[in-house]
This record gives sequence, C-alpha cells and structure tokens, in this order.
Amino acid sequence: MYSTNHWGGSFEIQPDSATEDEHSRNMDVDRAALSRHHHLDETQQSWLLGPPDQNQKKDKYIDLGCVVVKRKLIKWALWSTLIAFLVIGVPVIIVKSLPKHKDPPPPPDEYSKALHKALLFFNAQKSGRLPKSNGISWRGNSGLQDGSGLSDVKGGLVGGYYDAGDNIKFHFPMAFSMSLLSWSVIEYSHKYKALGEYDHIRDIIKWGTDYLLLTFNSSATSITKIYTQVGGAAVNSTTPDDHFCWERPEDMDYTREVQVASSAPDLGAEVAAALASASIVFRDDATYSKKLLKGASAVYNFARDMGKRTMYSLGNAAIAPFYNSTGYWDEYMWAAAWMFYASGNRSYVTFATDPKLSKNAKVSLRIPDLSVLSWDNKLPAAELLLTRFRIFLNPGYPYEDSLSAFQTAIGLNFCSDLQRFNVFNFTPGGMIQLNHGEPQPLQYVVNAAFLASLYADYLDASNVPGWSCGDNYFTVDVLRSFAASQVQYILGNNPKKMSYIVGYGKNYPKHVHHRGASIPHDGVKYSCTGGWKWRDSRSPNPNTIIGAMVGGPDRHDGFSDVRSKFGYTEPTMAGNAGLVAALISMTNADGGGIDKNTIFSAVPPLYPANPPPPPPWMP
Repeated sequence: MYSTNHWGGSFEIQPDSATEDEHSRNMDVDRAALSRHHHLDETQQSWLLGPPDQNQKKDKYIDLGCVVVKRKLIKWALWSTLIAFLVIGVPVIIVKSLPKHKDPPPPPDEYSKALHKALLFFNAQKSGRLPKSNGISWRGNSGLQDGSGLSDVKGGLVGGYYDAGDNIKFHFPMAFSMSLLSWSVIEYSHKYKALGEYDHIRDIIKWGTDYLLLTFNSSATSITKIYTQVGGAAVNSTTPDDHFCWERPEDMDYTREVQVASSAPDLGAEVAAALASASIVFRDDATYSKKLLKGASAVYNFARDMGKRTMYSLGNAAIAPFYNSTGYWDEYMWAAAWMFYASGNRSYVTFATDPKLSKNAKVSLRIPDLSVLSWDNKLPAAELLLTRFRIFLNPGYPYEDSLSAFQTAIGLNFCSDLQRFNVFNFTPGGMIQLNHGEPQPLQYVVNAAFLASLYADYLDASNVPGWSCGDNYFTVDVLRSFAASQVQYILGNNPKKMSYIVGYGKNYPKHVHHRGASIPHDGVKYSCTGGWKWRDSRSPNPNTIIGAMVGGPDRHDGFSDVRSKFGYTEPTMAGNAGLVAALISMTNADGGGIDKNTIFSAVPPLYPANPPPPPPWMP
C-alpha cells in the first residue's frame, strides 16, 4: 500500500509486519502538511499515523511559503543572530566609534635628536625682520639697513644669514649651504616629515633663497653684476667693522659695506645651484618654484659668460682672506647638474658631461684635496649627483663615458676616506683630517659622512652590494660604518668625551665664539668696544646657541673651549648645513632610504618615443 510523499520518495506501509507497523505508528510525520494536501477522515488518518501519543510533545511548524520549518529552528536562528551581533557587532561598533590613536612612533635615535638641535642654529643666524615663530628668545630684528643705499635693490639687502660668530653675510658659503640643505630635502623629505621638521627645513631654505634672489636682478633674463657680501672686516683691523667690534647683530652701529662683482663664475654658478635645487624642493608651490628657476637661469648664464671668468674673490681684501675661491669649473659642473634636474633641459647635462669640462675640473687627476667636499670645492658632490643619473636612469650614449668616469672617481673618493689606504691622516681618536690638521676640521668631516651615507643609500636602492677599491671589494656597510664613526665622534665618542654640537649631551662647548650668544640679552646696548668684556669673559655664554657645531678639535684630539680661539669654538653656516645633511641621511626615521624619483620629475624621456602605429589597412 503506497501513499504519496510530497517531500519526494514514498511511504511503504506493510500491515502484516508487526515490527514495521509499530515503526510507522511512531514516525514523526507532519500532520499539518498531510491535512493540507489530503482531506482524510479520522479513520484514514489513524491508518497512517497510528493512535495519538498523549505524552509526546508535538513540534510546531511555520509555513514560510516556499518551505516549512520548525518553529524551534526559527527561534534558534534568531537567537544565534542576536548573540552574534552582541559578541561581534557591538564590539566592532564600539571600536569604530572610539577616537583613532596611531601607534606611538619609535623613540628617536641619536641622529634624530641631534638633527632637531642642529636646525635651530639657522634660526639663530637669521638676519632681517624675524617672524614671531623664530623661536630664539635672545635674537631680534637686525641688519634692517643693509644695502639701503643701493638704488637698484628695492628695500636693500635685508634678510639672509650671518655666516658664523661675526655679523657678516658671505654669499658664497650661504648659497652652498642652501644647495646642500635642498639636496638633503630632495633625497630625504620623508624623513624630515616623519621627524616633524619638514616645514622647518623648508622655511630655513626659503629664508636663504629669498635673500639670494635679492643679490642680482632676478626678474631679468640677463644680468651684469651680483652682490657678493654684506659687511666685512680687514685683517687685524683697528677701526670699527664686523671683526673689530663685538656687538650683537641687533646693536650694530658701524658702516657695513656691500661688495659687488661684475664677474663671478664661481659665485654665480653656486647661486644658480642653490636656486635650482630649491625650485625642486618647492615644486608644490608652482609660482615660487618658477621664480627660483627663472632666477637660476639668469645667474647661471651670467656665470657662464665667456667674457666674465674672473673669480669673485680675486683681489678683494674683504673676501679673499675668508672665503677665497680657488676655481669655478667644479661650480660649473655642480650648477649644470642642478639646472638639468630642475628644468629637464638636456643642454645642461650635455655640458655637465662634456669631457672638456671634466678635464678642466681635473676629474681624472686623483688629487686628494679635490675629493674633499667644501664650500670651495663642489667636485665630489657634482660627481655623485651625476652618478645618481647613471645609477637610476642609465641614459647611455652620449653621456655614458663621462658618467662612468664620475662613478669611478666617486668610488675612489670613498676609498680615500678609509684609514687602511693612508690617503688622509686620522687623529688618535679616529677623526679623519680632511683639511690636514688645520683649524675647523668638522665642516669637512660632516660633508664626507653625508656623501658616504648617501652613496650607500644609492647602492642599496639599486641593489648593488658595494664598490671596489682596486683589488678590494667593500660592502655598503663599510660606507655606513665610516659615516657613523665620524658623526659619533662629533656627538661625543672622542677622547674628550665632548659633544661638539652645542646643547647636545651633557658635555659641550660653553664659550662659543659668537657675538649674539656671548652678550647678555638684557636690554643694554653695548658699543663696538664695550662688548669686548663679553668677548674676553671666562664665563660661559649667557645665551646657548643650541645646535651650533663648533670648529672642532686639533690633530691630536685636543680642544680648547675658549671664546677667543675661534678655530676651535666658532660655528659656521656651511658646517651646520653639512651636519644637517649627514644627520638626516643617517637617521632611521620613517624606515630610512632615499626618494629615488622626485629629483627626476622634470627630466624628459631619455629615448625617442615609439612611432605611432601604422593606419589600418584599407582594401
């Protein structure tokens, strides 16, 4: 006997089997479903379902239209959903509604700590009308009459930076300092941002470039002169000037002469490099960037004028004893590289890689002193800057021969820095003597550390493990170790256990050769000679010029913390620029590494574009 099963299959009823009959009577069958499809009387239903079990609890069902399910199942699903919401949904909602907190940054390394301080030195050196945000309590407006007698400079030559412990504005090292700082920002902007110093370093650069734009007619396409210096001093002067007098910049009351040159291939090229590199830093400000590049083009053309190749300092007694230039071919190469990166104009890189320029710059002669970067010698920096072009863009012909020679020269420069090759002497405490034991060695040391650290980053970014020194092969770790050893020496790992950065560590110079720092900010105006008592005082400076890197120790690691011994205790713009560049290259902020691409953003494709596809064939 068969009855229809609406869920599929069949029910088989065998009344002559007692066992199966008993099983069928106890089956759990959906009565509601049966009654919906068959109108059976009570007798017929009893044949299928058997006698009702009075003690068995019957399940209840819900018809959802397409399916019939137990009410218990519906309840279980609802409760499960509610519990899941309470366990998972509510915590998620709470977490998302809470204020978001970023993980705290890792503690700053020693290089980062020193960098924060080193940047403040530039705030202390500012001339002109200072913003309230300058942050140096003992500094105020100064030099507001600088260049006021010049008829061709509206507002005079107000602004810029004092070079060192005196109140002179030397434009040659100032421009070099801006070039070096801009280079460090282009390579390591992500680190400056991670350290919260990006806006600060850009402000420092802009303060300098705004001033440099005043030193020539930057709105013209061609110029005939450039102002080279404001203030000055004669050697062993006995009349009021910037060396004879010991006054705060705010109190200067002596005549400040302005120097001008109608020929300045070295200074003009350095100013062009400063403006061009800064135009890359400020590409997010299109108007200012274009202004910088326009000025750079004008002063570059002035520097390259065939009829004006007399060095800016030649025969000038106010300049030559202090910042005498020994050549200009290195500045030509340096400036041309920056003009190429800033503008994308290939004529600049064609000139920078011209074999005649390399010959004039003595690239292949391997003169040790020409491997030392300084405010006067840009050759090693230019070689590395152009080597970057080869490493990352590999332009090939017609540049390859010169670029390959530059990279070879750079490698040999770093070989010269290694003590095992005995090219330069080292102090017993481990400082390389790049200026042969002369005073103020640290400015050369930090420049070498920066170049070594930067080249290590170039090699890492291009997956090159090292470089060769003849038959010897050294890994990038050797470069980093050299850079670290020199900067650590400056930070205090030296026989004196002294930090040569003011305000860093517990033991640092207290008698810095610096007029503004050594004279109290007490509302009293001290005269030209009235300030001598502060110059000669044995007391520590009343104002701490935080971040200033002093001249440094002698060839025996000795150091005399005496204000009058400026070879030991005087800081300089160029020195601190190199220090900042070295520190930012070595800090582990934001994971390290360089920005490979920003510097190339204006460089056009190096190879001809593919020709357009042929038109479709037409029968």
